[in-house]
Amino acid sequence: MKKFFAELFGTYWLVFGGCGSAVFAAGIPDLGIGFAGVALAFGLTVLTMAYAVGHISGGHFNPAVSFGLWAGGRFSAKELIPYLVAQCIGAIAAAATLYNIASGKAEFVIDNTQAGAFASNGYGAFSPGGYSLGACFIAEFVLTLFFLLIILGATDRFANGKFAGIAIGLGLTLIHLISIPITNTSVNPARSLSQALFVGGEPLSQIWLFWLAPIAGAIAAGFIYKLLLQTHDEA
Repeated sequence: MKKFFAELFGTYWLVFGGCGSAVFAAGIPDLGIGFAGVALAFGLTVLTMAYAVGHISGGHFNPAVSFGLWAGGRFSAKELIPYLVAQCIGAIAAAATLYNIASGKAEFVIDNTQAGAFASNGYGAFSPGGYSLGACFIAEFVLTLFFLLIILGATDRFANGKFAGIAIGLGLTLIHLISIPITNTSVNPARSLSQALFVGGEPLSQIWLFWLAPIAGAIAAGFIYKLLLQTHDEA
């Protein structure tokens, strides 16, 4: 149960901090933090929670990370479902908190015909830059693959584990700097689901891509690391 709650709170903070920065702070005239600020916010959420609760649960905060660590031989299959449930509950609870805060502003409304509404992800007309389904799939697959390579490498027993959280947090920041204009950046199915549930409409119908592509990329990374990069002694 401690692992369950660590994943729940960690994922809550990721969505609250990352998506919250996009909803509340990214576009304020003359004072907004912009894409770079949102990217940094996502990275900081992972970095801070990695050190806060990572020693309890491993600090996944992301279904794709759990699948990738399983594929890399670092995580038990029997714990996949409990971790996924905890992550999704945490993400949805954070989105609900964001919605309730945002609703405190009189003119607040979610326009589910607009790309990126309420920090949602999308492709085609719902991609911030109008990128196609295929382009968005490739971006999410490749970026999640490299995110998992960073995680697997930074946390192996030959690495300096004290700095793993920094590498992972900066890795997620870089991923957002690349892909916010493409998909509004998912690489995390729980984060995508939580926002889409409150947006509804087409963004919710597109949620399949933001589960399939990140999980496929993460699993590919797990096998690549285990088969091609992991040393014999580590195995």
